[in-house]
Amino acid sequence: MSDQLSSPDAVNRSVDDSDSAPLSAEEVERKKKKEEKAKEKELKKQKAAIKAKAAELQKQQANNTASQKTQKNERKIKNEKEEDLVNFLDPETSIGEKKKLSDLMAKQYSPTAVEKSWYAWWENSGFFVAEPSSSKPHFTIVLPPPNVTGALHIGHALTGAIEDTMIRWRRMSGYNTLWVPGMDHAGIATQVVVEKKIMRERKLTRHDLGRENFISEVWNWKNEYGGKILKQQRRLGASMDWSRECFTMDEKRSKAVTEAFVRLYNEGLIYRDLRLVNWDCVLRTAISDIEVDYVDLKGREVRKVPGYEDPVEFGVLTSFAYPLEDNLGEIVVATTRVETMLGDTAIAVHPDDTRYKHLHGKLAMHPFNGRRIPIVCDAILVDPKFGTGAVKITPAHDPNDFEVGKRHQLEFINIFTDDGNINSNGGPEFAGMPRFKARVAVTKALEEKGIYRGAKDNEMRLGICSRSNDVVEPLIKPQWYVNCNTMAKDALDAVMDNDNRKIEIIPKEYEAQWVRWLENIRDWCISRQLWWGHRIPAWYVTLEKDQLKELGAYNDHWVVCRSEEEALAEATRRYSGQKFQINQDPDVLDTWFSSGLFPLSVLGWPDETDDLKIFYPTSVLETGHDILFFWVARMVMLGMKLGGDVPFRKVYLHPMVRDAHGRKMSKSLGNVVDPLEVINGISLEDLQKRLEEGNLDPSELSRAKDVQKRDFPNGIPECGADALRFALVSYTAQSDKINLDIQRVVGYRQWCNKLWNAIRFAMSKLGDDYSPPTSVNPSVMPFSCQWILSVLNKAVAKTVSSLEASEFSDAATTVYSWWQFQLCDVFIEVIKPYFSSDESFVSARGFARDALWVCLDSGLRLLHPFMPFVTEELWQRLPQPRDSLRKESIVISEYPSVILSWTNENVERDMELIESAVKSLRNLKSLLPAKERNERKQAFAVCLNEEVADNVRSHELEILTLAALSSLKIVNENEAALSRCSRDVVNAHLSVFLELKGTINVEGEREKLRKKMEETKRQKETLEKMMNASGYKEKVRPQIHEENIGKLTKLVQELLALDKASQNI
Repeated sequence: MSDQLSSPDAVNRSVDDSDSAPLSAEEVERKKKKEEKAKEKELKKQKAAIKAKAAELQKQQANNTASQKTQKNERKIKNEKEEDLVNFLDPETSIGEKKKLSDLMAKQYSPTAVEKSWYAWWENSGFFVAEPSSSKPHFTIVLPPPNVTGALHIGHALTGAIEDTMIRWRRMSGYNTLWVPGMDHAGIATQVVVEKKIMRERKLTRHDLGRENFISEVWNWKNEYGGKILKQQRRLGASMDWSRECFTMDEKRSKAVTEAFVRLYNEGLIYRDLRLVNWDCVLRTAISDIEVDYVDLKGREVRKVPGYEDPVEFGVLTSFAYPLEDNLGEIVVATTRVETMLGDTAIAVHPDDTRYKHLHGKLAMHPFNGRRIPIVCDAILVDPKFGTGAVKITPAHDPNDFEVGKRHQLEFINIFTDDGNINSNGGPEFAGMPRFKARVAVTKALEEKGIYRGAKDNEMRLGICSRSNDVVEPLIKPQWYVNCNTMAKDALDAVMDNDNRKIEIIPKEYEAQWVRWLENIRDWCISRQLWWGHRIPAWYVTLEKDQLKELGAYNDHWVVCRSEEEALAEATRRYSGQKFQINQDPDVLDTWFSSGLFPLSVLGWPDETDDLKIFYPTSVLETGHDILFFWVARMVMLGMKLGGDVPFRKVYLHPMVRDAHGRKMSKSLGNVVDPLEVINGISLEDLQKRLEEGNLDPSELSRAKDVQKRDFPNGIPECGADALRFALVSYTAQSDKINLDIQRVVGYRQWCNKLWNAIRFAMSKLGDDYSPPTSVNPSVMPFSCQWILSVLNKAVAKTVSSLEASEFSDAATTVYSWWQFQLCDVFIEVIKPYFSSDESFVSARGFARDALWVCLDSGLRLLHPFMPFVTEELWQRLPQPRDSLRKESIVISEYPSVILSWTNENVERDMELIESAVKSLRNLKSLLPAKERNERKQAFAVCLNEEVADNVRSHELEILTLAALSSLKIVNENEAALSRCSRDVVNAHLSVFLELKGTINVEGEREKLRKKMEETKRQKETLEKMMNASGYKEKVRPQIHEENIGKLTKLVQELLALDKASQNI
């Protein structure tokens, strides 16, 4: 088509062949122009179409290119992200190898990531192993041995945190440190666990198995499940010498127990006697006082007792009458344990009680067995004003009555079998009855005989066995005892003899308990009727000629030896020519006996080992104050007697851990805190599931769940071991109880993130090529660098002195305060201008880098004993000095020490003024409208003396930086610009002003000053009250007194300045 239109021939033909009349020349010309226009129009149209098509093709091509580019960019970004992720993740580390760290620090602190791998490397590297051949001074701690049955609880975590703080600090301070881990065989607790296990799994009792097979079962259980708690201590970071791990029933410790018993027996300090003990009718054994929990009853109360379907009534005082001989009438007595009247052998009255003068020496008749019961006079026991003034005496079943029985040579009649039933001494009417069913039966029988005189509510203390929940029964039994009199006197003098004091107790107030217990000590019952434990190394010799063949019938037939072979030889020598048999005492020793030998036995006693020569006496015993007598005193007595010296030089008694509300932790309350759940975190759902897996009854379970929902509505977040340790150590200042708030632990976990970011900041400012100095000279450094090194010096001094004084909370607070309030809040902020592009800061930038590195290196080492994991990780990331060999681990690096040349009191005093001014300026900014608070505003300072003015002028950059100001100008009080400013009085010589938009609120400014005056006045009055208190000058050190005078003077001056400022507005 286009070809035809463009052909001249076609045009000519069109004209020539037309049927119309020929056109004139003008018409032909017009037509020709018209056709040319049409042609041009068509050509334009074609060009536009071609252009549009070309544009479309170009667009498609561009879209394709863009798509390819986008895909390429996305692939690049994805690869970069994946590459970044790899750079932030720690590579896998084989167990026991040094942890491999990621190329880049993660942007946030993660306890899980930080705390993995380090411990296995520390242990594998032998950092915790003590060397007897070392020339270093030794520092030794023995871990209070946890029960083999136990799992880590918050009390163990507190012990571990405190002791590890001590041992890591001493290790870093150049000591040959030894921290001995061990476990206690926990006689009763372990036997109960295994008995329940075989009953649950095989429906058998220990008696069904027999002694030998049962002991084999216990060892199997111990090897499979025992010792879990020591593995958990590793998770906490406890740096113990695991090469010396021991168990109270292993071969070496068993040898020590036998040797101790034999030596004490041969010296006449161990003997066998018939006495009253705390008896558990479920476990069928005597138990120690510490295993008895006392419940205070206000009156009548029913309680569940093991072995009884129906609840048993307690807190009731039952009165009944004893008929008197010779028709003298009756005498009324009262008791809360009426069943024990079956064993009554006397009635006691006060010798001066006129009501009973006529009955002295007379007899009463027992209503059930006709036994004649004497009426005795006893001024020690009887209070004539209490009750009827007549007291029934059951010497075999009551501690007070036992003493009366001895004083008056009464008959001791036991009416109970070992499992708590009435025996034949109780009479045929009641024999075989469980004791609390007999209580009901005896009461009924008294009613039937007409001698029941009523019952009433009575306050009383009920002893409950902590192991079995059985009601403890005082029972007379033949047992082995330690005569403690002489040993107790030596232990008492070791603490209280000021001329030859051998042991220091911290806190000092527990010395009073030490005195009270040891001055009133009774002989120690050390035998237990169990199968699991150290068998008593005593054999009973039964002669063929003996009339009584029962074991122990003749108290002089016992031989005490180290083995059965020795016992046989001794019996042969003693009973030469006579026929006899020997049988070992079936009883075992009280667990506290082997625990009392622990500082000796873990070091190899009775053998003269290198460990014993070097590490005994140990340095410190750290434990709970609740076992000061049961364990600590006994260790001192046995250590001095058998080891020739006290077992430790210092005793630190930590508080008991309670929940945030001050309540004792109890499974039934649902407030028990598992340290591992705090370290790893746990949901509320899993917390409640743990409760459901326990043995709580439905009502206790419901209550416990409610407590958990209230205290941990969102569960417990992951906190890590470092945060938990730091919180526990910080809490130790709380007298004798720690009210543990998990939110405080969470706060320290967040603080770990602050440390993390401080190191991240430092790494970004130090640069890849930075080489730390081997030493620094603060005198040539900028002001802020001089200041941070000076306050670091003070933090080191205070931390070390606090640790030496066992003031662990003060030590932790000092380290925290330096990191938080001086390094992070001030120094890191104030040096930021040095890292700008301003060439005038080149020199300051170099000094700031050096000071920053020194602070981080020293600060991490200062913090390490409290937070071992995060400090190791961060310390390993710090650049190392090129010309000196750094220790492989922070664990064995040197603890910071004071460098005298770094201390600069003038710099610290100047910075104190700067910080006060900044605080005032920040307070003024906080009162601005929200949208203005982040603006950099102009500020003014009014200085009332030239020294203050010079200080402010010299440190303008620090004030501008910390207070985020645009400018700071020193002016006089009459400066016109001040009328447009808010003001704050820094001290008596300095006021600061902040520029405001709009008109100043005069009344608002006056109110602000008034409030500050009230607060300053309150501080002044509080300080004056303290300084005027009775005994203040005698109790307070002169240095503290001088400091208080300075504070008081400063407060008075500040009040005057505030008053003047208020008048000037």
